[in-house]
Amino acid sequence: MATETHPPRPLPLSQRLAQIVAEDGPDRLSFTELAKQLHARAWGGLLVIFAAINVIPLPPGASVFFAIPLIIITAQMAFGRASPWFPARIDRRGVAKVDLSRLIEKMEWLEVRVERMFKPRLPVLTGPTATRLIGIVCFILALMTTLPIVHVAPAAVIVLFGLALVYRDGVLAIAAAVAGLVGAAAAIFLIGSGVVALTWAASWFGL
Repeated sequence: MATETHPPRPLPLSQRLAQIVAEDGPDRLSFTELAKQLHARAWGGLLVIFAAINVIPLPPGASVFFAIPLIIITAQMAFGRASPWFPARIDRRGVAKVDLSRLIEKMEWLEVRVERMFKPRLPVLTGPTATRLIGIVCFILALMTTLPIVHVAPAAVIVLFGLALVYRDGVLAIAAAVAGLVGAAAAIFLIGSGVVALTWAASWFGL
């Protein structure tokens, strides 16, 4: 009697990154090479990597620098490119393996605890058409990560979308969409409050 077999569960993203770091080769990877090493999980993996950096508290102005790769990646996703492309200057700079190691340390403890919750579900929500829609949403969120005050919330939502693509989890994609709506509302509230405060201060001081 034949027994049903299931495909092996993919490695958590943090473990795949650890393998990449441990491989022989240069101490710095171009972004193109990193994408190739992530194979079919390139789009989701790159979203997680660059967005996770923006979730970490950064010096003022640094969020703009780390938002650039996100904007490039999400724009290409929205246009339906088959694989990521980076301008030569940015690609050559790439990412150091030591920086990837630091990122792994920060994300591994959380991923180990939650990765068993992620599994292939509702595949239509992470398929090619959905990936383009996710790219559009994440492009808007990536633009928001350039803002010095509210960059953490949109970056965290991009991380969720990235994990949804990595694990082909449509349920997680829905959760990311809901989180995106909440985050956008919070960002609009904060920006609106700031404008109101500045307007009030200007009128108070007669400016």
